Amino acid sequence: MSRSVNRRHFLGTAAAITLAAHAGALSAAETPRRPKLRKAVKYGMIRHEGDELAKLELVKKLGFQGVEIDSPSGINLPALKAACESTGIVMHGTIDSVHWKDTLSDPDETVRARGLEGLKTAIKDAHFFGAETALLVPGVARNGVTYEQCFERSAAEVKKALPLAEELKVKICIETVWNDFITTPEQLIEYVDSFHSPWVAAYFDCSNMLKYGVPSATWIRKLGKRLAKFDFKGYHMEKSWCKIGEGSEDWPEVLTALAEIGYDGWATSEVGGGGEEVLRDIAERMNKVLELS
Repeated sequence: MSRSVNRRHFLGTAAAITLAAHAGALSAAETPRRPKLRKAVKYGMIRHEGDELAKLELVKKLGFQGVEIDSPSGINLPALKAACESTGIVMHGTIDSVHWKDTLSDPDETVRARGLEGLKTAIKDAHFFGAETALLVPGVARNGVTYEQCFERSAAEVKKALPLAEELKVKICIETVWNDFITTPEQLIEYVDSFHSPWVAAYFDCSNMLKYGVPSATWIRKLGKRLAKFDFKGYHMEKSWCKIGEGSEDWPEVLTALAEIGYDGWATSEVGGGGEEVLRDIAERMNKVLELS
């Protein structure tokens, strides 16, 4: 074979390899990345007879990997921690259980003081389990409390808890709820950023905020790295609350948005719980909308 033929053969082969590599790159680019999600439920959703170990064994059997608990609570924390260690179920966070009653936005400073102690307890309990976050509804902007007052009062109380959060390495995560406070992504960004602290972040509910007209994926994209965790229910714009997967959430777009901001972490359902049959249905619905196997 002549040298010129060898050269043509080499160049042709090289071009073919380049085209194949380019096509492979395009194919990879066209395949959207999906976030790496870990499935969890709120511990209070487990309506199962038995002790802490029996409850966690049940959710583990159904494919859940983590739970969150209310705090303060009457739960036997050492027993639950032992059950977590035995089953491998992760306590990934706590939920401030007094934030609706003893609001950090209340005009009465004694009520706010009780609310602050509740938040501190949630932070301490999270640390006890090695959990990452304490979920907080920061206040309620109604019944005579304006948006501005809710912002100022609650932020002042959260700042008092920040030294403890930093010491124990637990993030205070601001959740989006129907409290007439923080109903747009911009408001949540402003609130979280006002603390200038890595120990305050966002906990976004993909279902709660639909009624305010901004798609969940838009919230996620705007929050970006501020988003520490998310949970969800099922909300239909015409039918109100519904089962997971039967609402108006655009789950493919939510997953795309989570991937775009680099979110890999917990996905927690927050619905009325039940026994094994109910929890199995919840697990299957979560698998479907989150595109989990």
